[in-house]
Amino acid sequence: MTQPAIEGIRMPDGHYADGTWELRILVTDLQQEVMMRVTGELHIGGVMLRLVERLEMKKDWSDHALWWERKTTWLLKTHWTLDKYGIQADATLHFTPQHKLMRLQLPSMKYVRVKVNFSDLVFKAVVDICKTFNIRHPEELSLIRKPQDSSKKKKKKGGEENNHEEVTELEGPLITPTASPDSKKDVLYIGPVRGGPFSSPGWYSKTMTPTYDARDGSPLSPTTAWFGDSPLAEGNPSALAAALPNTSPEVLARMYRPQTLLDKARINGGWLDSSRSLMEQGIKDNDILMLRFKYYSFFDLNPKYDAIRINQLYEQAKWAILLEDIECTEEEMMMFAALQYHINKLSLMTEGHANHSEQEVDEVDAALSDLEIALEGGRSSSGLRDIMKIPELSDYLKMFRPKKLTLKGYKQYWFVFKDTAISYYRNKDDPRPVQQITLRGCEVIPDVNIAAQKFNIKLLVPVTEGMTEVWLRCESEKQYAEWMAACRLASKGKTMADSSYAGEVNSILTFLKMQNVSLEPQSISPQNVPDINPESFVCPRYMKKYKAKQTVSVRDLLTARILEAHQNVSHMSLVEAKMRFIQAWQSLPEFGITHFVVRFRGAKKEEMMGIAYNRLIRMDLSTGDAIKTYRFSNMKQWNVNWEVRQVAVEFDDEMQIAFHCSDADCKVVHEFIGGYIFLSTRAKDQNEALDEELFHKLTGGWA
Repeated sequence: MTQPAIEGIRMPDGHYADGTWELRILVTDLQQEVMMRVTGELHIGGVMLRLVERLEMKKDWSDHALWWERKTTWLLKTHWTLDKYGIQADATLHFTPQHKLMRLQLPSMKYVRVKVNFSDLVFKAVVDICKTFNIRHPEELSLIRKPQDSSKKKKKKGGEENNHEEVTELEGPLITPTASPDSKKDVLYIGPVRGGPFSSPGWYSKTMTPTYDARDGSPLSPTTAWFGDSPLAEGNPSALAAALPNTSPEVLARMYRPQTLLDKARINGGWLDSSRSLMEQGIKDNDILMLRFKYYSFFDLNPKYDAIRINQLYEQAKWAILLEDIECTEEEMMMFAALQYHINKLSLMTEGHANHSEQEVDEVDAALSDLEIALEGGRSSSGLRDIMKIPELSDYLKMFRPKKLTLKGYKQYWFVFKDTAISYYRNKDDPRPVQQITLRGCEVIPDVNIAAQKFNIKLLVPVTEGMTEVWLRCESEKQYAEWMAACRLASKGKTMADSSYAGEVNSILTFLKMQNVSLEPQSISPQNVPDINPESFVCPRYMKKYKAKQTVSVRDLLTARILEAHQNVSHMSLVEAKMRFIQAWQSLPEFGITHFVVRFRGAKKEEMMGIAYNRLIRMDLSTGDAIKTYRFSNMKQWNVNWEVRQVAVEFDDEMQIAFHCSDADCKVVHEFIGGYIFLSTRAKDQNEALDEELFHKLTGGWA
């Protein structure tokens, strides 16, 4: 064995005269502790080299690094000395692998055991995971800790019961896409090892351009080997066993379901810091983390290239509705149930037909065809629009201003929508408006009940003292779609001359059409009713509501309602149905709002802060009602006082807010603000390349 280079000269009092001291290093693979004589001028690389030379086991140690447990930091800068890191004789270092096992829960609620670099930043680890799964735009996703149900936690008495609960939640086969050469079969290796023998798995290739069927966006034979066998996308027999069977009521009952806004806020406190590594945030080997879409701003969602991304996004939306993380009306619930039933039905029908095309398609010809379609997409059979004049809307609508202790109802006025403002008159011939309301920066909330023929638009207009509320009532679906689309664009500072106006109107009309019932329950023949489990498609709140009806069984009644709604979506393809589900999810009033419990500077009680893709919302803690909205477009700057953990945001007109976070680290809120600003800037520039440096700067990676 090689003798240590530093022997040390011991004095009578036991100290060493040459400045050397003993460093304790634990080799985690061997559970062996090694004592080394070092000086403070020795660099980290030299420490690891001498340690490996002293170990009797000869193996590839290239994936190992030094971890300082007490300081919770990796010693990755091998040129730094022990003195520069501040390591002294009382320190104990761990020589441990950087890649460790982790159980990852996907948005589909299925688990996959992966091997991730625990020394990389969380952002880099998520990029590697998404690259392996072929999920584009990984900046939209992140890792979050699994929430703990406090009610179940009180019932647990001992460690054995806790372990049993965990095993129950993880029952069933794990998804195992591929395996690394030197790992177990049920391990997916993510990320290459520096200097190691591993390579990236065969799900992803930077050099290959996929070729897809122009009809349904499914991969053709040249790319089937790359994307066709993915258990995360639709149309694959191996994936059906893991994703398609109806979720039983017992499984739904075991899942954590937030009951209040406080529960939702506590969940959001579990987001990991993207600018720190996993081990620096207390994540250990074989821990459970959840992969979720963190930022609700989905860039370039293309069915041709995002089969896996769309499927996982659909799964996250589905579980958000089933677990009542987001509220919806009864008609919307039946529409979501019908879409989910239709998606499951189509997926089972296409089993065994995943490779439906055997013909080879030249990838250059396919790319030219896509370019031709894109260039011709702007043409319309109705001719070119008059771009010299901004379109206007004018019609009779009913308006209501809700106030405390008011008994007044809706009153009819003549409304004119021009640019980004609404003016209303007492009648059509009145030359002077009663009032003009500017909608730039306002909140637009739909209030629709198809069965009652109620088509309301709630406008929360920001004013100096807070928010003023205005309700508009439309008479028909067409009128509602036109005015709702105009209000949404105006809230973003756009007029009806924008090219997205017609698409927004059509999207709203389609959303309303899917909620219409086109078949009477009595006309459904009992022998033609499929055996479906309504509990798998309807959230518990509406299950309890239907139990109160004694005419027929709850199961039969819900089955009939789902089949009624299914008539409106039965013509859709699999990809179209998933896209419609996602679009309907995005149309819900509460979509995309992440809640945090905060205390504003100078306030005596806690309040709720909601963060959306384009605004901050100050909310009432008990009711969730919006008090005031702050648009990112009016933001000058934001910063964090890291000493007192306070977030400060400055807006136009010298308005400033500052608040502390109660149930979450202020860094989480800081990341949400910076992340949404980064995504909005990127969407505006239509930039496909991910600027990691800018992302880390905006989200506080250099703080």
